[in-house]
Amino acid sequence: MGTIEQGTVGTGNGVPRKRAKAVPEMSAAGIPVSDDDERVRGPLRPSALLDVLGVASVVLDTEGRVVLWSPQAEELFGYTAREALGEYAARLMVHEQHVDLAVKLFTDVMDTGRGWAGGFPVRHKDGTTRLVEFRNMRLLDDRGGVYALGLAADQSTVHRLERDVALSVQMVSQSPIGLAVLDRDLRYVSVNPALERINGISAAEHVGRTIREALPFLDAEAIESAARQVLDTGLPLVEQSTIGRTPADPNEDHAWSASYYRLEDSLQSVLGVAVSVVDVTERHRSAIEAETARRRLTVIADASARIGTTLELDRTACELADVAVPELADIASVDLLEAVVEGRRSDLGPTETTLIRTLAVRADHTATEAPDEAAPRGQVTRYGSDRLVTQCIRTGSPVMVPQVKDEDLLRIAQDPQAAVLLGRAGVHSYLAVPLVARGEVLGALDLKRTRNPRPFSNDDLVLARELASRAAVQIDNARWYQNARNTAVALQRSLLPSHPRMTAGLEVASRYQPAGAAGEVGGDWFDVLPLDGDKTALVVGDVMGSGINAAATMGRLRTATSTLASLDLDPARLLEHLDKTTGGLDESIATCVYAVYDPHRHQCTIANAGHLPPARIRAGHPPELLDLPTGAPLGVGGVAFSTTTFDLRPGDQLVFYTDGLVETRQHDLDDRLNTFLGLLDDPTRPLEDVCDLLLSTLHHPDNHDDVALLIARAQPQA
Repeated sequence: MGTIEQGTVGTGNGVPRKRAKAVPEMSAAGIPVSDDDERVRGPLRPSALLDVLGVASVVLDTEGRVVLWSPQAEELFGYTAREALGEYAARLMVHEQHVDLAVKLFTDVMDTGRGWAGGFPVRHKDGTTRLVEFRNMRLLDDRGGVYALGLAADQSTVHRLERDVALSVQMVSQSPIGLAVLDRDLRYVSVNPALERINGISAAEHVGRTIREALPFLDAEAIESAARQVLDTGLPLVEQSTIGRTPADPNEDHAWSASYYRLEDSLQSVLGVAVSVVDVTERHRSAIEAETARRRLTVIADASARIGTTLELDRTACELADVAVPELADIASVDLLEAVVEGRRSDLGPTETTLIRTLAVRADHTATEAPDEAAPRGQVTRYGSDRLVTQCIRTGSPVMVPQVKDEDLLRIAQDPQAAVLLGRAGVHSYLAVPLVARGEVLGALDLKRTRNPRPFSNDDLVLARELASRAAVQIDNARWYQNARNTAVALQRSLLPSHPRMTAGLEVASRYQPAGAAGEVGGDWFDVLPLDGDKTALVVGDVMGSGINAAATMGRLRTATSTLASLDLDPARLLEHLDKTTGGLDESIATCVYAVYDPHRHQCTIANAGHLPPARIRAGHPPELLDLPTGAPLGVGGVAFSTTTFDLRPGDQLVFYTDGLVETRQHDLDDRLNTFLGLLDDPTRPLEDVCDLLLSTLHHPDNHDDVALLIARAQPQA
């Protein structure tokens, strides 16, 4: 037997005598090597795929005897080479019922030269039957000898690999995740259709090129560094973020999550790197929006703490400008209508111009000083109807110019000279939002960007409107507080109402008893003030002294209290402001208890300024004096007040009174207070009867102090 044309069989001792044609030089690993193959730099390791298949080789002579038997054949069929060689293959490996078919197939291959492929049941040495996948072909040697070569593998193994390959192919081709394989030089070997769509270039434009060459818009250095790290260490990198642009959408940034895995065969030879890519642009944008929202909440929280620390109009405007810069703008100004600054309601009227005062200007320390010259603080300017700030105030709607042009500067600035200064400062984006409180436009928050390269966006508009909304309430409070303070100083004598107003959640009864038989008026007062949210303010106070001066001071304090109460201030905060008002009233001193009842929470918040504590009456409990911090009288100044909260359930009563009811020169105050509490023993007694009982029992005709009495009973909420 000589050289076989389709493979060297060899002589009986296994040594080939000659070759029918030149065979390429083989590497040490059995891989053909070409001198002009630049990619081959040394011996290559064999693929392990054939080992997985376990391909067996069997050669038969023309009579069907086994003349060659590979080690894989021993493993596949169970017979050793010694047992198989020289035996008829049909007798050795085929069941009797399949012998005729096996002989026919063998004859067809030997006679026609056409190969045969397919599955065939083979008898294993252990007696079992196994389906084997065959590839049979005819061989000729250089002497004309004919042989049959059979390549065989276990059919279940072949089918399993076929399923795995088919599954892999379908998953790769149909996966919505972009997949790529890079070789050890980090050049594309293959990409799936999803990655073609993500990158916007075909597979052919990927293969053989590096990431830098295929996708120049991306940060190729970072991507290749990650792939090289995985190639060197074998440790995967999962969900690595990448942001950039590809030919699929060259005008917009996209975000991708890429994962890198090293590819190895079963012999642990490194094949390259597999990369999976998921477009996470929407998630990235959502994260940016969430961060923007978080920043917005931080700014709003900061504004809540920093704006409105006083009821001074100028100070409040400056606090708003300080919050806006630099978080929202590089330059901020707070512009109020002149009528608002003067303590009046804004009245724009039909005129073509609007009188505006700039109360605050704040510029980032890195910005130019030109804006201060363009809009000096405290300056009153008459803005024409063509100005954007006028448009903002008159319409009550924001005005935003994302990209400011030269012609826009003339509508932003108060005059052409100021427009030149703003242009020199680099103003490129503009936003004005109205300051609206309780339905009234007070002015505008004027914002400009110079160094911040981003134009104003809708997110910035939302934040600016929120800041303006919160600040406008504080500005309005400051305006009306200042107005109330000025009005209270100028008020003449004010008398108490004949009967307190009725409010939701409370039944109220009151009395005022002048001092002495002459009925001289004094400085005692009470009031019942309905507040927003169904709340009610209860006030009882006492100005030291009597006569016209005490009555005048009382009228002023009552007016100031009523005005401050409309601001919905905390009781202690209200007393602080009322203390300042009292300090300006000719060195007057007064005591006061201020309480706010909330029917929804069934709670009463109370602050005391040197006054006797009110009494609380509850069914099933003895009457008691509320344990309140005494506080300093109004007018002393420099002493802080505190607020205390008590429950006030339906049916509970609060009794407010002035010291003229319980204080006398002949009796101990504690005894008088005990008597006072003893008269409150019946929680069901009508309030009008309680008022009459207290006055008739405790207030003597010769008492030279007037008395104010106020009783409130909580009602079930409607």
